[in-house]
Amino acid sequence: MSGVIRSAVTGIGGYLPENVVTNADLARTVDTSDEWIQERTGIRQRHKAPHEQLTSDLAVEASKRALAAAGRTAAEVDLIVVATTTPDLTFPATASIVQRKLGVPVCPAFDVQAVCSGFVYALSVADGFVARGHARCALVIGAEEMTRLLDYEDRTTCVLFGDGAGAVVLEPVEGQGTTADRGLLGFALRCDGTKTDLLYVDGGPAQTGSVGHLRMLGNQVFKHAVINIAEAVEAAAAKAGVEVSDVDWFIPHQANQRILQGVANRLKIDEAKVISTVAEHANTSAASIPLALWQGVEDGRIKRGDLLLMEAMGGGLTWGACTLRL
Repeated sequence: MSGVIRSAVTGIGGYLPENVVTNADLARTVDTSDEWIQERTGIRQRHKAPHEQLTSDLAVEASKRALAAAGRTAAEVDLIVVATTTPDLTFPATASIVQRKLGVPVCPAFDVQAVCSGFVYALSVADGFVARGHARCALVIGAEEMTRLLDYEDRTTCVLFGDGAGAVVLEPVEGQGTTADRGLLGFALRCDGTKTDLLYVDGGPAQTGSVGHLRMLGNQVFKHAVINIAEAVEAAAAKAGVEVSDVDWFIPHQANQRILQGVANRLKIDEAKVISTVAEHANTSAASIPLALWQGVEDGRIKRGDLLLMEAMGGGLTWGACTLRL
């Protein structure tokens, strides 16, 4: 190949566990209501994996669909990057388990942990392999079982999250170095470790020897989300050499409908250009962006050649955005 090599998304897949938990279902055991949840979050339902279905199983199903969409087989994969905060085991990496279950040959396989921002971080890492010729068929996966981390006595957080997985296949394509090129065009990744107390899990191998439960100061996270995400989106667009107004579709992290609207309004993005799936599967952390991307492609809204902006914020606090021409 000659010219500029870009990492192109050639296949997209998603998977949601069969079990659907509606707001009404939650209200039977939690002091909440459908009206309360929808008014504050926009969420109507979420999916919950059964005990025997692991994060790697969700990742495998999403990967199979992504590979089929790309016209590739597991035998062709030469890199696996899994973004997850709910790994099957403390070690090995969930990516190595996915590799075994898919039957992928020996290759680099590892996890990225940036919580809800994980998929954007993972795309950036995989781009470093693909665009530089170190991989020719990469699987980038966001897979989460967030329901494993919830404290169902904390009604402010247990209603927000669900389980799911999304995956993309990245392959090298030749471009001309312009904004018309297909592929990943620009990233902006951020972390502010001074704000770890705003969103975290109160357990871990080194500190408690347990998994722990998710804890969040929702109002503080909301405030930082709208301001910081907008800055990262603008930075990712600038690195790609495009204007935010040029974007065909805005694919935000599906955390809360009010955050989605707040960021879109701050960026002056038409609501008709925003892909929102939070009502159907709640916050699936690192899986939410690829799931929303998959849904947009499946229903025919997102098409080949469209310019996409994706963003997320998660514990850390981490946040980031990327520009992609599909």
